Formats: sequence, structure tokens, C-alpha cells
Amino acid sequence: MQNAPVLEARLLATVSRLAGPVRGAGVVLISLFGAFSLNSPLGWSLFAVVAVSTVADFRLPGVALPVAFLRVVVLSVLLGADADQWVLTVLTTTLITWQWQWPLKVSVPATAALLAVQVVTTGPGVLVRAVLESVLARLAYELLRRSSRRVDRLRERAAERSRAAAVTLDQGRREREYLALLHDTAAATFLMAAHGGDPAEVAAQARRDLVVLAERGDEQGTVDLGAALTAVARDSAVDVRVEAEVVRVPAGVALQFVRAARELLANVERHSGTSRAELTVRRGAVVVVSDDGRGFVPEEVPGHRRGLRGSVVERIEAVGGSAVVESARGRGTTARLVWPADD
Repeated sequence: MQNAPVLEARLLATVSRLAGPVRGAGVVLISLFGAFSLNSPLGWSLFAVVAVSTVADFRLPGVALPVAFLRVVVLSVLLGADADQWVLTVLTTTLITWQWQWPLKVSVPATAALLAVQVVTTGPGVLVRAVLESVLARLAYELLRRSSRRVDRLRERAAERSRAAAVTLDQGRREREYLALLHDTAAATFLMAAHGGDPAEVAAQARRDLVVLAERGDEQGTVDLGAALTAVARDSAVDVRVEAEVVRVPAGVALQFVRAARELLANVERHSGTSRAELTVRRGAVVVVSDDGRGFVPEEVPGHRRGLRGSVVERIEAVGGSAVVESARGRGTTARLVWPADD
């Protein structure tokens, strides 16, 4: 179990720890009234014996049970019918506190043995009250235990919900920070290229972007690939129908998928002869970009043209994934990008 039942453990430990002192204080007070009612040397002597014996209840829990057992037996044998209320009250106090202090495997045999002695010494008249009060004490203990356990479960569920909410908020914050960084770096580089920037300068800037984003990805953990590619589709010049699930991948992996998807959508715009495309992101980090355009024969693409090979396939393979582009004349093009995500 991830979280220990704190309230239940503490509550039961407190009840068990207090049972002995409660028993000791109770039998001393009961015996004081009993000695006053008898007002005899025997009564006061037994009161002294009882008072001394309660040291075990307060200080020696390891021997408290046999001492309590012998105390009741001594009172029963020496007082008998002369002080039946004294004996009966000490008996029931002892049985009740036993239910709070020891488990059933200890309290049941001890209770049965003490009641057997009482029946022999004072008769069966004690059974009904003693058994009833023992059972009620045990039921109260079990109800207290179940209630505290239920409170522990409720507290644990509340803590889990709080942790989940905190994780969600943190992931959302990290995702927004990463997408903002993506916009501030890669978008600026694309703008340089679009306005005829020096190719060497653009390439150097792109390398710097990749380093910054990869390092930021290591710090920030993971991002939602579905959200990142939805943003790519929204900025595309073609009409993209998107179906995206939440798929969390390392930020560096997400960057390569973003660049590959952008290249695929750019190819749709330039070469497919259609203005529509579909982008799907499924669990397991599976991304599919497809269109119903004019298509092409991949085997006929000249070797010096490395758009799809360099910008899509090799980019995904560089982060441990795989990419397959399938197309035929008149049947459109489908690119399937896969990264081995844990989920």
C-alpha cells in the first residue's frame, strides 16, 4: 500500500495505550467505594491489594492481562456474595478494556477463562451482563477501527486527486513554455529563410534552435505531441482535418515530429494538387499524415531529391523512431511516423 493508514494506526495505538490506565483507574475507584461500603479490615486490605496491582496497568503492559485476571479471581474468592457489585463491576471493567487492548486471539480465550472462574466462584448470574458488555465493547472498537480506516481512504483519495491536479497543471505549464520556446526559435528561423536569409546563417541558426529546444526538453520533461502537431496543422496553408489524442513524448522527439509534419504538409501544398489533408495522432506515438492528391511513385524520385528522405524519414529515425511514406499515382500519399512510446 502506497500510503499507510495513518489515522487508523494512530487511533488504535492510542486506544490500546490508554486501555490499561483506564482499567487501573477504574478498578481503584470502584474498589475505594467497595471498601467504604464494606468498611471492614478485609475490604480495606483488598483495596490496598487492588491499588498495588494497578501498577501493572499503568507501567507494565506486558503483564497487565494476567495481573488483571488474578485480581478479579482474588476479589471473587475472598468477597463472594458479600460484595457482588464490587466484584461484578471490576469484572466488567476488566473485560471491556481487554477488548480495547488486545486482539481477539488473546481477548477471547482470556475472557472465556475469567468467566468460567466467575461461574464457579459466584454462579452463572454474572454471565449475561459480562458477555453483553464485552461484546458491545468489541463492537464499539471495531466500528471505531472501520470509521478511521474509511477516513484514511478518503484522505488518500483526496491526496491522489490533489497530486494528479498538480501534475496536470505542471505539465500544462511546461507544455505552454515549450510551445512558446518553439515559436520563438523555430518560427523565427523559418521567417529568416522565407525572407531570403543567407543559407549558411539560416543553417547555423537552425542548429542553435535544435540545441536550445533539446536542452529545454531535457529540463522540462515531456510535451503533448497531439497539441504540438495540432498547432502545426493550424498554421499550415492547407486545410487539415486533425484527430489528436494526448500522447506525451520527450520534447526533443516532439520537435522532430513537428518538423517532419511541417515538411509533409508543405509537400501537400506544393505537389499534391489538393488543398486538403488529414493528420492523426494516436497513443503509442503514431502519427499519420495523408492526402487524396495526385500521388507519386516513391521509387521514381531522383536520389538527389532528399525532401522526404532527409526531412521526414531520417529525422524520425534520428530519435529512435521509424517513418514510412506510401504513395501511388492517383491514390494520394500517406506518411506513417512512429516513435516507440512507453504507453
